[in-house]
Amino acid sequence: MKVLLTRPQGRNQAMEEQLSLRDVAYLVTPLLSVVETTEQLNPTHLNNTDNLLFISSNAVDFAAQKLQQQFPTHCRYFAVGQATADSLAQYNINAFTSPEHSQDSEGLLSLAQLQDVDKQSFIIVRGLGGRETLAEQLQLRGANVNYWQVYQRAIPNLDGKAITQQWKSFGIDTIVVTSGEILSNLVELVPKELFAWLRACHIIVPSNRVELQAKAMGLSHISNANGANTQAILASLAL
Repeated sequence: MKVLLTRPQGRNQAMEEQLSLRDVAYLVTPLLSVVETTEQLNPTHLNNTDNLLFISSNAVDFAAQKLQQQFPTHCRYFAVGQATADSLAQYNINAFTSPEHSQDSEGLLSLAQLQDVDKQSFIIVRGLGGRETLAEQLQLRGANVNYWQVYQRAIPNLDGKAITQQWKSFGIDTIVVTSGEILSNLVELVPKELFAWLRACHIIVPSNRVELQAKAMGLSHISNANGANTQAILASLAL
């Protein structure tokens, strides 16, 4: 097994360490870059919210920068997935997170703590754009929802044919994809004449939603890790 890690720059270290410990060969090619936005949040708005809900580890870290690591202590915290909850834990914040079998927005919405939220206020901390499922469902349950968009995504400037040939030459047969955006960038990057190689690769995805997305894109050798955290991915790789 030779593994391709595709998270944004600086987000692959934990997997690199674990693969090295297990003598598994790997390459790192970030297929998504993230940069801070200039969007600021009104301190009064932040101090009056009942719940802060974080979409990703990037959302946690960019919010921490903007808040100078001074997270409010009066509200409840929610995290989409264990990896995001682990990021909050680094700032001594305990968050409710999605159940192990469904590490996504739908899983989070199934929590008992999010069933009776009438008249509660939520700030969803996320990247620019993204899915509306959480906000829509919380609003249907009577909640007041606002966004704080702390980062934006960009596609790294890569030569698709050259980078795919590099992966092929190295012997990559397993690709770790931790978001729908990364999957889309991967499929867009690989030239049509090399798509058969990609279809033969074992694709590790983090959720049911991304698994369905991968199938719709013509990929078939897919494993759902049910999470983007290191332990979930290692388990999916049978390591």
